[in-house]
Amino acid sequence: MPAHPCALKLERRATLAPLSLSELAMPVRLIGRLTVVLVLDAAALLLIAWILPGVHVDSFWAGLVLAATMGIANAVVWPVLLRVALPFTVLTLGLGALFLNAGLLLAVSSLLDDVRVEDFWSALGVVLLLSLLTMLLGGVLALDRGDLWYRLIVRRQLKRSKLARRTDEPGFVFLEIDGLAHDVLRRALRDGNAPFLARWIHDDGYKLHGWETHWSSQTGACQAGLLHGDDHDMPAFRWWEKDLGRAIVTNHPKDAAEIERRHSNGRGLLHDDGASRANILSGDATHSMLTMSTVLDRDRPGRIGQDYFAYFASPYGVARTVLRTIGETAVERWSAIQQVRRDVRPRVHRGWSYAGVRAFGTVIQLDLQVAAVTADILAGRPSVYTTFLAYDEVAHHSGLERPDTLAVLRRVDRAIGTIAAAVPHAPRPYRLVVLSDHGQSQGATFLQRYGEGLEDIVARHGGGDVRAEDAHSDEGRAALTASVTEFATRDTPAGRMIRTAAGERIEQPEPDPTVPDVSVMASGNLGLITFPRIPGRATAEQIEAERPGLIDALRTHPGIGFVLVDGVVLSDREDPLTPYGPNAAAHIARTNAFPHCPDIMVNSTYWEDLDEVAAFEELVGSHGGMGGGQAHPFVLAPADLPWPSEPVVGADAVHRVFREWLHLDGPAGSHDLDAGLAGDGGRELERGIGEQPLVTAAEPQRQEGAPVNGNGQTRRDQVDDPGGAGGVEMPGPE
Repeated sequence: MPAHPCALKLERRATLAPLSLSELAMPVRLIGRLTVVLVLDAAALLLIAWILPGVHVDSFWAGLVLAATMGIANAVVWPVLLRVALPFTVLTLGLGALFLNAGLLLAVSSLLDDVRVEDFWSALGVVLLLSLLTMLLGGVLALDRGDLWYRLIVRRQLKRSKLARRTDEPGFVFLEIDGLAHDVLRRALRDGNAPFLARWIHDDGYKLHGWETHWSSQTGACQAGLLHGDDHDMPAFRWWEKDLGRAIVTNHPKDAAEIERRHSNGRGLLHDDGASRANILSGDATHSMLTMSTVLDRDRPGRIGQDYFAYFASPYGVARTVLRTIGETAVERWSAIQQVRRDVRPRVHRGWSYAGVRAFGTVIQLDLQVAAVTADILAGRPSVYTTFLAYDEVAHHSGLERPDTLAVLRRVDRAIGTIAAAVPHAPRPYRLVVLSDHGQSQGATFLQRYGEGLEDIVARHGGGDVRAEDAHSDEGRAALTASVTEFATRDTPAGRMIRTAAGERIEQPEPDPTVPDVSVMASGNLGLITFPRIPGRATAEQIEAERPGLIDALRTHPGIGFVLVDGVVLSDREDPLTPYGPNAAAHIARTNAFPHCPDIMVNSTYWEDLDEVAAFEELVGSHGGMGGGQAHPFVLAPADLPWPSEPVVGADAVHRVFREWLHLDGPAGSHDLDAGLAGDGGRELERGIGEQPLVTAAEPQRQEGAPVNGNGQTRRDQVDDPGGAGGVEMPGPE
């Protein structure tokens, strides 16, 4: 198999030199590149002087001198400024870096006779316009093009701080593309929308593997399985816990921390000095940034902003990010308008607030991730895991394979290429593994199809206080909030200032103390209905008494494929689980056994001929239930990493594969392998799926002497068959 920078030979001895051997061997190339950069900068400065009245550059030679002087100042002075001002830079969300660079330009220009920058705002304009022009002229200063200057500065900082570790033991970098289904990736590879990944397959022998999620096909449960090997008792993205008297929401920092506490045994996938970047859970990583479960932890080690040093190492990085954010906002608004003009369906409303959220996920967070993971590689961390939110966020609102969605996928593909370019400069060999945690399925929403939501059906059968809990998962907005929260949680004067200014918006708001009659939640095309005032798991009889006709209305609705009530799957269709695959019954049985399984679980219809579902939230592409590509993610890995011959079902099973890979190459991240295969205090994980008997069922009938379920409530193990509707009998909670 040809050598690849992401699957380096194990006998290679990496070193941490100021410059790589290949760079030292080609001085002509380096000098030529520097000359091109200076000439382009000088030309750009002349154009800027013509545009901005407060900037004067008398000649091309003067522009060349200014460009060269700024280059020297950035190489010598900028790292010193950054070490001193890094907390300020981070806490101002990068604006501090812009101001510092403008101040540096103002100081340099005052030393030159043929250059005049009249004030600070003119200097700031020069920084922004220079970044824009260099981007348009080929991105010669671009961070995401593997810029030599950037790598040099980061490596020098790592060497000074003695963070880089030389070793021949290979490390692993796990790059998750959130929401990218196996089949969508295959088409992207074929059609040129993931060219870097395609080269790995065609030139370097990488293998593309598929796997299947459990019923809850969403990031929270899947990352619990992938990072901790335990996704037990996570029925959806959000669910109601009767014992707590409130909802648990996966991407709320306090709830994410609680979820990780429940599922971690202290030896997650990243526990051995690993790094978690922009995830829901940390996998017990020592180093964590933009990770929901750790953003509120004020006791984390390290100086504030330390994990962001790599991003701010380039003086032009923030300026480029600002400009690209503006550009992405404009692209989003244009794409939304074009969908309306062309009457593209399905579609959802996309306002200005969403445009800002999209720009954060597809530009700002992506830039931060690339910089942080690159720095982790140069530091030689044994394991790194990051989640690229960008594709998932856009697919939710635009569609799975719409033009602007595929453009974002190509951007993620380039970001992976940038990360891979850092591997030859690392102090250890690395293996890069690309994966997704789940896919997405597309279709008009339940509300669009039928003119009412799931909560409306519930309210129509009994009225009362029916609470629809937050109708949208909003992962992008949560990531944006997490970034601000992380900056503000440190107990420093700057952190306290931000907490005071932002008030309660910094931390998760306290839940509504009132308990509704009914809680209705959505997780893509999976609906959850809970009766908080009924202790334990509600029986079908109790639900019928509370809401006469509700179960039958759900069971016979054309937009609902099946309903799980009281341990039995109900539907008016023959073989209702067939469209959802051969493992559907086992997935439902597993969820039915959860202590916090909702009283009623509703999975939308899956229209096989159109490959469509009906989400219970207003999203074009959705995930969270069963039906279509949402349950079929992928793993793309070097060919020498073994993949099971049997189907891999569940994120916990993928975790076991990953742990075996770590174990194959020695001790890096693989200590106590057996302990990593169990979660929740050593509870043995489900290791397979069994067949569940199909029975017929229509309306639930009370059974005398029915067994007692795990919540102390009676439940039925059999269903009479007066109407011949399809159903599946499920075991009760363990």
